Amino acid sequence: MALIVQKYGGSSVADAESIKRVAKRISEARKAGHDVVVVVSAMGDTTDELIDLARQITPIPPSREMDILLTAGERISMSLLAMAINNLGVKAKSFTGQQAGVITDAVHGKARIVDVVPGRIRETIEKGSVAIVAGFQGVTQSTNDVTTLGRGGSDTTAVALAAGLGADVCEIYTDVDGVFTADPRIVPSARKIDRITYEEMLEMAASGAKILALRCVEYARRYEVPVHVRSSFSGAPGTLVTNIPVAVVDAAAPNEEEVVMEAPIISGVAHDRSEAKITVVGVPDVPGTAARIFEVVAGAGANIDMIVQNISVASTGRTDISFTLPEEDGPIATTALNAVREAIGFESIQLDDQIGKLSLIGAGMKSHPGVSAKLFGALRDAGVNIEMISTSEIRISVVTREDNLDAAVRAVHTAFELDTEAEAVVYGGTGR
Repeated sequence: MALIVQKYGGSSVADAESIKRVAKRISEARKAGHDVVVVVSAMGDTTDELIDLARQITPIPPSREMDILLTAGERISMSLLAMAINNLGVKAKSFTGQQAGVITDAVHGKARIVDVVPGRIRETIEKGSVAIVAGFQGVTQSTNDVTTLGRGGSDTTAVALAAGLGADVCEIYTDVDGVFTADPRIVPSARKIDRITYEEMLEMAASGAKILALRCVEYARRYEVPVHVRSSFSGAPGTLVTNIPVAVVDAAAPNEEEVVMEAPIISGVAHDRSEAKITVVGVPDVPGTAARIFEVVAGAGANIDMIVQNISVASTGRTDISFTLPEEDGPIATTALNAVREAIGFESIQLDDQIGKLSLIGAGMKSHPGVSAKLFGALRDAGVNIEMISTSEIRISVVTREDNLDAAVRAVHTAFELDTEAEAVVYGGTGR
């Protein structure tokens, strides 16, 4: 008997038939004796449709009202799913994020969870019922306003509840059979990963892999919540995200006992189309200038990813600084920097939203020479030009043109022998 938190994405509850299929899976887990808490996203593309509707009313909707609007999507799916489960003879009750005790800060649109007080959820499962919780939302402690957690917020809700309840596992159900070595929509020959560490999954999520939200993985690592990524469309075993390294049977060991072996060199290839590049041209090459630039960008609320500063030109004493950030943050960062152009003394700003980022991830690469050479060689052979490079102990990221990104992903995936003969199955939706 276990306490299981399950999360179902929008593609898994896209219509009435999908909701019935999910309800059957949940009821089977409850009838098997497990305590079950379920977190649901909005049905299909409901959130995007609500955003479009709001923008038809006003180009800049108030953030507080926007959060109230967007939480409606999850409330619809949670109540319908509770109805479907009750119809199968299993008791179920639905709860909003506020009712479930998800407490957040006051940043509308991308609030962060500061506490989980799941008293009502615990009471529900102790009475033998399934608790259905609306993902993606919470409530502020100070003003009692409804907030949303941003894209992938339902993943974070699920892991936070699992941590708060002391669950045995958090199962994230999606429309693919687990975590793959690349997006199977781009690389059909991508191989499913049976087990991956929190650190590798963090790098993949931060590099654009959409199978798990970054904050979800951060939360799971902090509270050591095992995350099991599975498909709601099949019975495949999926991928386990944990801090326990891969273990195999060593035939040479006494009694063929299970022993920990070295991890594979490369875990996967991730990509991201959602970033833009800002180049600040003609920056005075004097101490403090870069600090001032990034203070302005931080003050605008933009998150920076990669940074490159060119060598200054001796004759002019000036240099260029380029950095990447989420595409949606590009205009606000540009506006903020232009407002202080004369004070800082740079010449101009260039915003490029036609870039793509490719990242090679693997805990084993730090102890294997030649990984960088093989990566750059594969990109060269595919005719892909590199604009920026960033590295960590277990990741190498490059920026290239967006229209070259798919070819780059396939070339690198093949170069590191990650392809498999079996074609990955994508059951529908966007993989969330």
